[in-house]
Amino acid sequence: MALEPVVSGHFPLADVASIVRLFRQQLETPEPDLALLSIVVGAVENSLTCCRPAAFDEVELPPSDTVRLPPVEKHIAEALLTKFHAILKGSVDLSLYETRFASRELVKRVSDVIWNSLTRRHYNERAHLQSIYSYLTGNKLDCFGVAFAVVAGCQALGFKDVHLTLSEDHAWVTFGPPGKTQTTEVTWHGKGHEDKRGQLVVEGGSEWLYLKGQAVKCTRHMEVVALVSSINPSLNLTNDAIEVAMLQQELLWLLYDLGHLKKYPMALGNLGDLEELFPTPGRPACDTLFEEAISSARTYYSNHHVYPYTYQGGYFYRHNMYKEAFQSWANAADVIQLYNYNRDDEEIYKEFLEIANELIPYAIKVESSGISAHSILKDPQCFASLLRFYDGICRWEEGSATPVLHIGWAKPLVNAISKFDASVRAQVEISLAEEEVVGGDRSKYLNNNNEIEAQVSGLAGAPSAATHPSIAALTEACSETLLNPVYLLRGVGNPFADNTSPLPPVTPPPPSDEEQQQPRPSLRLHSRKMAGLKEVLLAEKLNTSAISLQLTAQSQVQIGGRKTRALEQPPPPSSEQSDHPTKPKKAKTRE
Repeated sequence: MALEPVVSGHFPLADVASIVRLFRQQLETPEPDLALLSIVVGAVENSLTCCRPAAFDEVELPPSDTVRLPPVEKHIAEALLTKFHAILKGSVDLSLYETRFASRELVKRVSDVIWNSLTRRHYNERAHLQSIYSYLTGNKLDCFGVAFAVVAGCQALGFKDVHLTLSEDHAWVTFGPPGKTQTTEVTWHGKGHEDKRGQLVVEGGSEWLYLKGQAVKCTRHMEVVALVSSINPSLNLTNDAIEVAMLQQELLWLLYDLGHLKKYPMALGNLGDLEELFPTPGRPACDTLFEEAISSARTYYSNHHVYPYTYQGGYFYRHNMYKEAFQSWANAADVIQLYNYNRDDEEIYKEFLEIANELIPYAIKVESSGISAHSILKDPQCFASLLRFYDGICRWEEGSATPVLHIGWAKPLVNAISKFDASVRAQVEISLAEEEVVGGDRSKYLNNNNEIEAQVSGLAGAPSAATHPSIAALTEACSETLLNPVYLLRGVGNPFADNTSPLPPVTPPPPSDEEQQQPRPSLRLHSRKMAGLKEVLLAEKLNTSAISLQLTAQSQVQIGGRKTRALEQPPPPSSEQSDHPTKPKKAKTRE
């Protein structure tokens, strides 16, 4: 199909600025052409990242007007766009769907057309397969690519009500008239869910994969944001194609200026990552963008998104701001405790496992190698953040069919806690979110080592018998002064004290200015595992075996009143702080 004159005038697209102008023109219309835009950025990405050696010395972005790209010619874009329309219109009989709005059967049919034309069904571990260009030139798409192609295909067929919905690790489709929208699966997740395509998506479940109804529901312009956010400039694990990174950054700033990023936390996080590597003069700094991503998640999605906090935590960690990183990771754990762990949550599980087993131990190692007055190991707030992080993980495990914590989790925690001195740990005021009923039967809520902790706590909290009056009188008399200190020192006066002039009391030294300015941090534990460790964590001598056993004790699949968290509200924000396009990308090295 021929491109409209207002569009064809932008070709050939030979630099970043020309592509930005094309995107701007499309974004000024109510219906940006998703297929055309995906073809353009896919062509640039694939030509600059596939079969190209990594350049280790490229660490700065040159000015946008000096960078030349492999030109995208008009006739190539037209041919690929015509092919995409021909595939859809030649395979979908629109006479069977004579309605203004799409139906479940129509969306399923479009999904089948895309799905059945792929050379293979699953490409989760492959990069650069998310664009329609990849689909048209190689019949390959990843999980997100299939969902995006379905939405673009429905748009090509004239259905404007079909839109993309994105969680933090999955994509599906909404369709239907306003006020009566429906959901449907159109792609796979993990090992493959082809049997679910066309089925209803249960958005209100308790698993993280669907965010309990707090996923990003895209408008047409936000689908362009998803397209740009999915651009992958990586050449390998540590190096990027500079031109592709520059294109993505410029397009994200365009969308930012037009206001299309404010409801898309992950896109703000992606832009923050790019700004950290390649700062743009006159633009908000990367730490400001990470804060905006968190604010967006809290404002529009009831603080149900995890990755904005891990973006921020990764930034703090890379800049050796370990106290702030601990706070961000603890905030991420506050969010994950709203869900029940599911085997489909593999990506976020690996994220938390990396934080617990690699990032936190490294930060502890760095700080313990040179103890200073301001070390995080002397800061009770850092200790509280560490406990809050693990409390969220334990809470995530409660009520789940599959355990989360194993000995690989317990050892790093024990090692980290042992680095904090008892005097630092004792400054944290710990309370329990759910106080147990005194004298009640707790065995039905507990398993394995939790029962041992229940018995120990019961003995420690048992009321003592009434003290005999004679013993009480003797105890009180022990505090009286028997000898006159003046007689002992100078040899004058009565050798025995009359108990009417006690020695002047000893005045304790006033607290230092630093102690007065830093109030004792308070922490409220929500998980039963961490609640059972309350006394152990504050003890002068740590019982490391008890901590390991308690953490690795198998949790109940259904704990009383905790079968689901679908109706739970998120905790108030703390003052601390694959291929799927919304997954945070690792920062590239700049060596």
